[in-house]
Amino acid sequence: MQSYTHFNQSERESLSEKLKEGKRFRQIAREMNRDVSSISREYRRNCNKDGTYHPWRATVLYMWRRKRSVRKIRVANEQIKAFVVAGLKKFWSPEIISARWKIEHPGTPLAFSTLYRSIKRKLLPGICPKAHLRRRGKRKNSRGGSIVPVHTIHDRPAEANERQRLGDLEGDTVYGAVGKGCLLTLVDRTSRFFRAAKADSRDSAVIEAAFEHALNGYSPESITLDRGSEFAAFLRIEQKHNTTIYFADPHSPWQRGSNENINGLIRFFFPKGTDFHAVTNEKLDDVVSLINNRPRKCLGWLSPIEFLNAKCCT
Repeated sequence: MQSYTHFNQSERESLSEKLKEGKRFRQIAREMNRDVSSISREYRRNCNKDGTYHPWRATVLYMWRRKRSVRKIRVANEQIKAFVVAGLKKFWSPEIISARWKIEHPGTPLAFSTLYRSIKRKLLPGICPKAHLRRRGKRKNSRGGSIVPVHTIHDRPAEANERQRLGDLEGDTVYGAVGKGCLLTLVDRTSRFFRAAKADSRDSAVIEAAFEHALNGYSPESITLDRGSEFAAFLRIEQKHNTTIYFADPHSPWQRGSNENINGLIRFFFPKGTDFHAVTNEKLDDVVSLINNRPRKCLGWLSPIEFLNAKCCT
C-alpha cells in the first residue's frame, strides 16, 4: 500500500466529477489510485449537509483544519516551565534540561525539541535564544604553528587515548580583541573538569605563567596541545608541573575535541572581541563554576563536579 498523502485541489476536482457521474467509492479509488478509506474519509469530512461535494469548499475546510492543528506544547505546565526556565538561566542546553527532567521525573517525558519550539514562540518568560542558547553559528578555525614537538599525540599512552584515568588534559588558548589578552583553557579528558586562567598576551612566557595559575599546584598525567607558538615554552612547563606534553597534528582540532567543545562554551560568555584585560578573576571563576556544574551527555548527564564526587566515593 502506498503511503498516505493529503488530497490536492486537482484530486478534489476529479473526485467531485466522479461522484457526479454516480460512481461508487471503490471504483473511484481504483481510478484515482487511492485507498478506498481515503476517498470515504475525504467525502465524509468535506461534503455539504445535503450530501453534495464541492472541491473548493473542501479545500477551504482542509486549510482551516490545518491552521488549527498546532501541536500543544507541554511547557504550559507551571512545574515544567519553572524547571526549564531555571535550567536556561544556568545556560544549560535544551538537551541537558530534557535529560535531567527525565532523570528527576521518571515516566514523564519532555523532548528537547519542545523546548526549542517554546523558546522560538516566546512562551518562556525572560528567555530568548540570543541570551540563553549557546550556538552562535560560527566555527573556530584551526591554525598551524612553529612548534617542533618532542612528543606527538601518536605517542600518547592508551590510558589517555581511551579516557581510562583522570589527569589527562587538553589545552588551548581563546583570544579576545587584538592586544586585549586571552584565556588559557584546560579540560580533563575523562571528567571534563575545566580550568582556566587569564593571560595578558600570547607571549610564551606569559602563557607559561598562566599554566601555573590554572593548574595551581596540580600535576596532570599529560597535556595535549595544538602547535601554536604560544606554547613554545612547553619543555619548561613539563618540568615545572612534572607532566608530559603531547602535540596534536597541524590543522586537526578534532584530536582535542573535549577542549574545542569547552572553547565553544567559553565563547558564549566571552565572544570574539572581548577585552580580557577588563574581565575580573571573579567573573572568570563564575564562568568556570557554571561550566563545571553543567550536566554533560558524555557523563550520563552528570556535571563534571558530580562525576568527580561519584568517582571519589567509589
